[in-house]
Amino acid sequence: MAEDLKHLLIETNQEYRELASKHRSLDSRLHELLTKHYLSDAEQFEEVSIKKRKLQCKDRMESILRQHCATGSARSLSA
Repeated sequence: MAEDLKHLLIETNQEYRELASKHRSLDSRLHELLTKHYLSDAEQFEEVSIKKRKLQCKDRMESILRQHCATGSARSLSA
């Protein structure tokens, strides 16, 4: 059910869709960095920065998901 809701939000909520896209692109860049045998100082800094930004995206996406669930529950109770 959670995956269905995530797909629904991607289709219907612009902010969620943009966050999901940003999260995927950050994940892709992080994967590129992690496949290297050695990271320069700048790349190590970028790795940490990407992880923080990914977490911020994920936190906001979860917040939107919880908000949607709470709103949906309130609608169900009033019906």
